[in-house]
Amino acid sequence: MVFNFTGKIRAGYLTAFILLLFSYSITFYTTWQLSNQNKILNHTSDVINKLELLHSNIKDATIGIRGYIIMNDSKFLLPYYNSRKNVDSIYKLVDSLTSDNSLQQERLQLLKGLIQKKFAIAEEELTVFNEEGISSGLIEKITLTSKQNSDSIRNVIGLMQNREHELQRKRREEVISSSTAIKTINLTSLIVSILLVIYSVITFNIENKAKRQADIRTAGYRRQLEERVIELNNLNKELEELKSIEKLAITGRIARAIAHEVRNPLTNIGLATDQLQSQIPVEEENATLIEMINRNVKRINQLITDLLNSSKFAELNYQNVPVNEILDKALELAMDRIVLKKISVEKSYAKNLCIVSVDEEKIKIAFLNIIVNAVEAMHDEKGILKIKTEEKNKKCIITISDNGIGMDRETMSKLFEPYFTNKLKGNGLGLTHTQNIILNHKASVEVKSEIGKGTSFVISLNFAQN
Repeated sequence: MVFNFTGKIRAGYLTAFILLLFSYSITFYTTWQLSNQNKILNHTSDVINKLELLHSNIKDATIGIRGYIIMNDSKFLLPYYNSRKNVDSIYKLVDSLTSDNSLQQERLQLLKGLIQKKFAIAEEELTVFNEEGISSGLIEKITLTSKQNSDSIRNVIGLMQNREHELQRKRREEVISSSTAIKTINLTSLIVSILLVIYSVITFNIENKAKRQADIRTAGYRRQLEERVIELNNLNKELEELKSIEKLAITGRIARAIAHEVRNPLTNIGLATDQLQSQIPVEEENATLIEMINRNVKRINQLITDLLNSSKFAELNYQNVPVNEILDKALELAMDRIVLKKISVEKSYAKNLCIVSVDEEKIKIAFLNIIVNAVEAMHDEKGILKIKTEEKNKKCIITISDNGIGMDRETMSKLFEPYFTNKLKGNGLGLTHTQNIILNHKASVEVKSEIGKGTSFVISLNFAQN
């Protein structure tokens, strides 16, 4: 069963993210629009305020003129002159603020003319007053004209303000509408996102629970598979051991057959040479030939004896002995070779004593043969012999390693066969005898090797029973 564990969760969060991104984009756009509308609204308010300020300054100019004429005091002219300056600057600001509104621009041009006329009338009124005084009938006429002009200015400014108030009302409605839209979008996005997150969390919990159950089943299958693999490996090792025992048994039978068939002729040859030696004249050449026959007869007989010893199942004298002590004794026997080749020895013994039930002398010979082979495989002054003991899988594991020349697969496959050797000197029975001793102890030996890196012999012995 396939669980799409992350697919639904990813889809939920991705959908939530897309919706949030979409809502935020709309919100950003609406907010931007709202900001622009607020700016326009502020702009409208600014226009209204400036128009009001413009009208106020025009009235100040009129009041200043009136005060001067009535009171005949020049200090009343100061507001008049100040307002005249202010009117010019405020008018320019209003002109700038309404530059995008053609209707207001038209009214502003009309207002400009009225303002110019207003100040022209004021100047004329000042001139007449200064020349003729307040009793002049012309002053009243000018004042009337000024009043009419002020009414016209007030009307134009009122029209402009009304227009701006109307725009302000519409823009406020747009701002309120945009704010409502933003609130609605944000609320909708929040609700949708919460629902999607809830969906994702629920989906996550369901899928996670299913995944955990699947993982538990998978772990169970994995453990079963590992157990089967371990069982298979153990069976393979047992099969290899059985094959080795069977091969050794076959070799033993062949050796005994050869011994039986060869030793009888050898005995006859020995007797014949003894008879000839007593019958023929004693001459140097004859004696040399007879001696050569006897020497080779003994050599062949010794080879047969060695083959029989290396392949027969011997009786063992079991003793409970610390394996570390046996290894030290085997090392001591090989120490002359180790010192001669200047080999370094590194021992890594188990802290707790590995007590094994073995025939000490025979297992010591097996260890010695492996150590000697390791020493001979290493280069002078560069060799490192490593011996390690440990407890593993309820077995005492002895590992003897070297950093010598190593072996290829073909050599390893023939390693324990009688008379197989790569040495210039040697009969090829040492490792056969070693394997025979180890198998007699119902133990096992495994060889690991790599060309140019060295070889390791791993021997598994049973612990002594308490």
